[in-house]
Amino acid sequence: MKAPCVYILASKPNGTLYIGVTANIVRRVWEHKSDAMVGFTKTYGIHLLVYIEFLGTMPEAIQREKQIKKWPRAWKVELIERTNPQWRDLYEEIRR
Repeated sequence: MKAPCVYILASKPNGTLYIGVTANIVRRVWEHKSDAMVGFTKTYGIHLLVYIEFLGTMPEAIQREKQIKKWPRAWKVELIERTNPQWRDLYEEIRR
């Protein structure tokens, strides 16, 4: 699935969050899940895809990522729970 998007990963429900942007969500989440790269998500075991927001262009996605990163944690949790109240891993759904 190739389309510009912002995504949020979590270590567990209400756990540590990571916000990113990509044009290839399936590949990017696989990289996080497989710990293919050293960094924050590998260090803290952040592997659950809990939120995805598709946008029209990469500049729009980057702008949205920056906006969400500035939000208080409570707003980020509310954003996730609006569409994914159980904090289920959305990765299997997007792989199809």
